Amino acid sequence: MTTDPISDYLTRLRNAISAGHKVVEVPASNMKKEMTQILMEKGYILNYKLVEDNKQGIIKIALKYNGKTKQPAINNLTRVSKPGLRKYAGVEDMPRVLNGLGIAIVSTSKGLITDKEARKQNVGGEVICFVD
Repeated sequence: MTTDPISDYLTRLRNAISAGHKVVEVPASNMKKEMTQILMEKGYILNYKLVEDNKQGIIKIALKYNGKTKQPAINNLTRVSKPGLRKYAGVEDMPRVLNGLGIAIVSTSKGLITDKEARKQNVGGEVICFVD
């Protein structure tokens, strides 16, 4: 039982990337599924698959690397809002990651979306993490 499942998810991804693994397995939850979907849509991971195990389920994530240099697509994963200190941002002070080259995943009233989509839809919310 972890106290912060989102930090656990990000740490598992970080560790798998630094070890050069092709696939990483994480326990499933609705928020993790949405975060994985965003990472796939934005091109940070190759693919993912949901595996039912008669408990909470598992998300198998295929990590993405550059063909020649073997550099991972994800350079940095940073948890922003933690259970002990929540970080919220209105639409006017929505953070920009690497001047727009990275993404911030934001939990809004319209679900989990990126910082760019939040600005487009004119909504603020809790800044979950930065990906670049």
